[in-house]
Amino acid sequence: MQVTQDTQVTLAVVEPHDLPAFKADMEASFAVAVIEAFGSLPEGSIPSGDELDESMGAPGTELLHILCRDERVGGAVVVIDEATHCNSLDLLFLSPTQHGRGLGFKAWVAMERRYPRTRVWQTHTPYFEKRNIHFYVNKCGFKIVEFFSDRHPDPHSPGPSGLPGGGEMFRFEKIM
Repeated sequence: MQVTQDTQVTLAVVEPHDLPAFKADMEASFAVAVIEAFGSLPEGSIPSGDELDESMGAPGTELLHILCRDERVGGAVVVIDEATHCNSLDLLFLSPTQHGRGLGFKAWVAMERRYPRTRVWQTHTPYFEKRNIHFYVNKCGFKIVEFFSDRHPDPHSPGPSGLPGGGEMFRFEKIM
C-alpha cells in the first residue's frame, strides 16, 4: 500500500469481537520499539492485553482502529473527559510494517477532528522512545511538561514499570 499526500486515514471504534486482534497488534507494535532500543524483550516491558483490559474500564475510554483505505494499520486508546475536555491519548500504535509512512500523523489529525471540543491533550512515552518524542513534539505540536524517574515518580503510576531504562517517562501536553 503506497501512502500519498491524499491518502486518507480514518478511525473506527473497536468492537468487542475485535479485542483479541487489537491487543495482539498493540503488543507486537510496542515489542518492536523495545527490541530496537534494547536488543531483547524483557518480561513486562510492553503494555500487556491485561493492562489494556484494566485501562478499558476507566470512564470515557474509547478504543479506536486506525484505518488506511479501510485496512487496519494501527490503533489508539483515548480517554475523553466530557466535563473538562482535558483528554488523554493513552496508547497510539501502528503496525511495524506501516512505520515511517506518515500514517501516525494522519491518525493524530483524525483524532483531533474526532474530538473537536478537546481543550488539552495529554500523553506519555518512555524516555528511550526517541521516535515517539520526535513525533509528539515536532510533528503533533505537544510540549514536554514533565519527566518521571526514580527521583520524580509518576503519582498516577502504581510503581516501577517493567519498562527497560528504569521506567523513565515523559509527559506531554498539547493545548488546543
